[in-house]
Amino acid sequence: MSVMEMQRLSQILSLSDYLQASAERFPDRIAIVDPDGRQTRYHVLHEDSSRLAGFLRSRGVNTGDRVGLLLPKSSATLTAIFAILKARAAYVPVDYSAPGARITSIFEDCKVRAIFTNAAGFKVLKKEYAGSLPETIVIVGDEAVGDGAVAWKTALSHAPADDLAPAKPTDLAYILYTSGSTGIPKGVMLSHENATSFVDWCSGAFSPTEEDRFSSHAPFHFDLSILDIYLSIKHGASLHIVSEDLGKSPKELAQFIAERKLTVWYSTPSILALLAQFGNLQAFDCSSIRLVFFAGEVFPVRHLKSLTKLWPLPRYFNLYGPTETNVCTFAEVPSSIPEDRTEPYPIGPACQHCVPLVLNSEKVAAQPGEEGLLYISGPSVFQGYWNRPAENAAAFLERDGIRWYCTGDVVREDPKEGFIYVGRRDRMVKRRGYRIELDDIECALYRHPGIREAGVVACVAGDEHTKIVAYLAAGSDPKPGVIEMKMFCGQNLPNYMNPDSFVFMDSLPRTSTNKVDYQALLKKLRQDTKS
Repeated sequence: MSVMEMQRLSQILSLSDYLQASAERFPDRIAIVDPDGRQTRYHVLHEDSSRLAGFLRSRGVNTGDRVGLLLPKSSATLTAIFAILKARAAYVPVDYSAPGARITSIFEDCKVRAIFTNAAGFKVLKKEYAGSLPETIVIVGDEAVGDGAVAWKTALSHAPADDLAPAKPTDLAYILYTSGSTGIPKGVMLSHENATSFVDWCSGAFSPTEEDRFSSHAPFHFDLSILDIYLSIKHGASLHIVSEDLGKSPKELAQFIAERKLTVWYSTPSILALLAQFGNLQAFDCSSIRLVFFAGEVFPVRHLKSLTKLWPLPRYFNLYGPTETNVCTFAEVPSSIPEDRTEPYPIGPACQHCVPLVLNSEKVAAQPGEEGLLYISGPSVFQGYWNRPAENAAAFLERDGIRWYCTGDVVREDPKEGFIYVGRRDRMVKRRGYRIELDDIECALYRHPGIREAGVVACVAGDEHTKIVAYLAAGSDPKPGVIEMKMFCGQNLPNYMNPDSFVFMDSLPRTSTNKVDYQALLKKLRQDTKS
């Protein structure tokens, strides 16, 4: 890279600037490869997203407005994302497979001004939206549109928005909704600066090039996607989209990695563990992989050990951080793991763009080896939760004139290895990389007419899988069956939040203050898991 190009990249202030810079440097390089092999070059991605940005502005989408995305992953979805960013709006992606009521509750919560979806998604919106739909609905695909919706091709035919002022670092770039304790998902607001500070740190730490081929395994409503999308686009590399179905099939996924000759992989440990156990990796040449990133949950050492034996060549990095900060600590894991190692590897020291603080129960800085809550400050820390003033007040700490975010994670610091993850402070758990509020599941269960009481707890089972169990007291006779409860949860919760089992009791144990005794339930769960 020339000195001029380095200076140009150092002046980037927004996520959409990454695309413009790469389109100027590498107009004919491949930017995106769809699951079916279709390719989108940089100049096409840049030009199409500029036209869509012009369309959005013509429909009244202004700086700071929110635009919803209800679409499967594809090059069209990424084109829409960059169009939203160029229009100086913020994109709000949702889980395409989630229940319709949950999808619309997110869009209604942040009052999206427009929505990109497909014909199937449009049907969901029309059925579930409580109020009036946004005036602008763009339908991606070749299906006929009606009811005031605009066809994708029509929106793409608009004049480019070349006269727009560039986004400011403080402008809202996207909102990622996570599980909320009130039963309503909460929106994490990230600015361009929040995201670019992370992406730029990745550039320095991992040195990607235009020759890299990145995986896009994480769904776009998951914060792991930020690295996938923007680090690859910044460096003129190619991003290979992994479909949802493919992402859950270890053997087909291993073949995909080999055939696409991917060089950078990023996913939760759960997916990598499945690849190691069931991907038949020894049958595929995955030697092109040079970097393996994992995040979102603890990687069981026995599965990590198996993977490094099957893939001995890459460098492995454990990336830690909540959605509110993206990655804030990292640690390189040795590619040769001692046979007698059983403890998970540390989450490492803080990234250069983040400042850590560990406070013990007395809000005093913890000493090395002492457990405490991890706080983070720096440019990557989010702006706050959308329309949640009480939760914002609880999430931040003002100390010595600095704004600190409380991650809710308990850690202890090792002088040599950095931070060691101990666990969660509250009732939030992680499963398959997703952050789940157990209270959120309870709120859904209480919507069932046959449920009188609900208490949801979780523990790590013998196979190192986070097991979620719903303890229930019936309010009807006969009580609901297990199949009925599974179907109900499937209609009201994303798949990753569904309980593993349902246990009916005459009544739930209570504390002296008449609250559900979760400790008693957790003790019962652990006993049942052992037996």
